[in-house]
Amino acid sequence: MSRPNRVHPLTVRLTHWLNAVAISVLLTSGLTIYNASPLFDFSFPASITLGGWLGGALAWHFAAMWLLVANFLVMLGFGLLSGHLRRRLLPIRPRDFARDLWLALTFRLPHQTGVYNAVQRLMYLGVLAAILLVIASGLALWKPVQLQWLSALFGGYEASRRVHFVAMSAIAAFIIVHLALVAIVPSTLIAMLTGGRMPHPHKGTPT
Repeated sequence: MSRPNRVHPLTVRLTHWLNAVAISVLLTSGLTIYNASPLFDFSFPASITLGGWLGGALAWHFAAMWLLVANFLVMLGFGLLSGHLRRRLLPIRPRDFARDLWLALTFRLPHQTGVYNAVQRLMYLGVLAAILLVIASGLALWKPVQLQWLSALFGGYEASRRVHFVAMSAIAAFIIVHLALVAIVPSTLIAMLTGGRMPHPHKGTPT
């Protein structure tokens, strides 16, 4: 008997959860690092930070950074080589986006496991870009002398800090929306844990 096609292949599920771990550690340890030298006129409560002090936070941050880099490369490589990203996230047409955004705002957007609407597609592409940006700006902050060209690309060290903060903030915003959607449609969480089964072709399975 042939194995059923999965909504989320095993590689996608593993990289998804490893991303969740890495980004959670990066966010909370990053808040500790931010508090040690704030960019803006506010700081974050210690209750949502990780590391306890600057040295501890940096140790957590660097460990999670390499996990994110390795995992992102695996995820991106698999997605491109297998065609998974192309099938799930492309194309995005302005007309489809406007329609799906209106349906979402009026709470009339239908959900089908394994099929992403235009709003979701744009959000996922956006968070992939934000992860790439947070990695690049993080490397510029980590080795500003050895990677002068990368630091210069962002406008220098201080500008790299701001790019890093904005990119991580975009990822945090995505996570908030993502978790809200999971709460509304819990079956998406089950599919990410088990793989789920692709809908029958006559029900609109993406090709």
